[in-house]
This record gives sequence, C-alpha cells and structure tokens, in this order.
Amino acid sequence: MGTLSIWHWLIVLLVVSMIFGTKKLRNIGSDLGGAARSFREGMRTEEQAGLQIGEGAPAHSHGINPDKTAEPSD
Repeated sequence: MGTLSIWHWLIVLLVVSMIFGTKKLRNIGSDLGGAARSFREGMRTEEQAGLQIGEGAPAHSHGINPDKTAEPSD
C-alpha cells in the first residue's frame, strides 16, 4: 500500500500534462537537459584547467600534501 502502481503514475502524468500542456513540459525538459549539459561541460573545462596549472595534480587536492596531513594555504 505504501508504493504507487503504474496506474497511479499514469494518472499523475495525465493530470500534469492537462494542467501544463505538452509544449510547456517539453520546454522544461529541454531546459533541464541543456542545464545538465552545460554543467558537465563546465566541470570538464575546470578539471582540464586544473590539470594544466597544478603540474598534473588533480584539481580536487585542495592543498593536501601526501607526505603531510595538511599544508598551510597562503
């Protein structure tokens, strides 16, 4: 009784599509896809820039030296 069956989800989808319309839902979907795509591209670009600047060290090291527990940041 705690989970929703496929029929419940179909009714919810029908009601949402009647309220918002299929064109608006399609636009929302494409906007979300574009945002995810640009986020991944930004992360990839930032990671490549970090590798070029940091002498091959990963961009997520944040001043941690493997020989010491932490390195003071200036």
